Amino acid sequence: MQAIPSVKTFRSIRIIKYPAIVALLLCSLFSLQCKKEMTTTSTSAKLSFSTNLLFFDTVFATGTTGSSVRIFVVHNNNSQAVVVSSIKLAGQYTSPFEVNVDGLTGPNLNNIKIPANDSIYVFVQVNINPLTGTNGPAVIQDSLVFTTNGNTQWVNIQAFGWNANYYTPNVFPRSGPAYAVVPCGTVWTSAKPTVILGYLLDTTGCTLTIQQGTHVYLHGNAVLYIQGTLKVNGISSAPVTFAGDRLEPGYNYPGQWNEIFLAPGSINNNISWAVIQNGTTGLEVDTVGNSSPTLTMDHTIIKDMSANGLLGQGATIVANNCLIADCQSNCVLLNYGGDYHFYQCTFANYWGVDNSYGQRTSPILSMNNGYQSVSGTQPRALDSAFFGNCIIYGALNDELELDSNFTAAFNYYFENCVIRTGHSFTGYHNNGSLYLNQDPAFANPGADNYILNGGSSALGHGNAAIGTKYPIDLTGSTQSLPPYAIGAYWQ
Repeated sequence: MQAIPSVKTFRSIRIIKYPAIVALLLCSLFSLQCKKEMTTTSTSAKLSFSTNLLFFDTVFATGTTGSSVRIFVVHNNNSQAVVVSSIKLAGQYTSPFEVNVDGLTGPNLNNIKIPANDSIYVFVQVNINPLTGTNGPAVIQDSLVFTTNGNTQWVNIQAFGWNANYYTPNVFPRSGPAYAVVPCGTVWTSAKPTVILGYLLDTTGCTLTIQQGTHVYLHGNAVLYIQGTLKVNGISSAPVTFAGDRLEPGYNYPGQWNEIFLAPGSINNNISWAVIQNGTTGLEVDTVGNSSPTLTMDHTIIKDMSANGLLGQGATIVANNCLIADCQSNCVLLNYGGDYHFYQCTFANYWGVDNSYGQRTSPILSMNNGYQSVSGTQPRALDSAFFGNCIIYGALNDELELDSNFTAAFNYYFENCVIRTGHSFTGYHNNGSLYLNQDPAFANPGADNYILNGGSSALGHGNAAIGTKYPIDLTGSTQSLPPYAIGAYWQ
């Protein structure tokens, strides 16, 4: 068998003198690259689509923030290439939708070629101007019309637009970060959602009131910054919700916004029946130096945070019947001392068990009595950290960190609690009614269901005085007779 000539052999035959022969040989070696792709003009050559309805969930009607991008695929299943003579929005320039195909953007795109047995991606985004005459969701519709070889095909597009109250920061602040200011005495109601697009400041001496059933949505990195007073007045049947502003399916994940920050000097804050979810830190409560509580909180759920659920910074907090769950770091971090009282609360953390967002190494509850600064050790007394009828339980072997490396007071006390920990408690720190490393048997922690199953170590073991004082659980059920349960749920 004759060997295929090498490059040197080709040169020795001096084929370079005959360009036509060179072209013939190259075509024989690379025949696919020498063939001209045929394009069909047959009316039978139609397109197929990965979907016939492109759907956007609720999009806030600002005209500026846009939405997530939706993508669908256009297939050419023919054995020859086709040219799509026109891809256009039926609404043309009045349409709230924007289209991008192969880097081309506009309401009417022409002469898009799709090779044989190949496909293209179509990207669609929607911007909805403020709606008139409605506060509820309104349906926004259009169609993308495809014309190929005289054939007309279309993909319908649909979005829900929602009017809302918007707070947009000053783009050019004189100093410091850009922020918007809430007018003194502002009351948010359930008539419209509220959308925070950056730093929103409630100034010293002012009160921001949020009424039952109100939805507060925060854009990426947004902060609700309270220098005055925050009053959240939810009820069992209509809690106040704080969440990210991306409502489309697939955007229910942690870290979508920054935090609610009760700044130093903020006083008399009250949060009742609220759900705070999918941020970085749910609540940061900073030092105030007054004897009255910085924050009083009841029947509130803080969950799915990419950092901490509740961060106390030398603050004074009283909370009852709250659930703080599933945070990448601590569910509750009590920094720099302070004064804290928790009753009938459930602190649970199964972050990373299903490998959704990676593993965690921080325990559910961490407390300390000082900090290190550039000038050295700074003791800050933990005057009191009381936990009565509380559950502290999760996937780690030890869900409690006691960091008392400073000379200040470090006073903590557990009464009738279920705790997963390697610590032992003697003397002042407990009343002898602790249930250590006894599974509370949550119904389904992977689905954020922390109701107690039958046989739970938390059932029937609560302190009666605490149960009588805080008898309504997170479902709105009332526990009227002993034996009382431990945690935020009675059953």
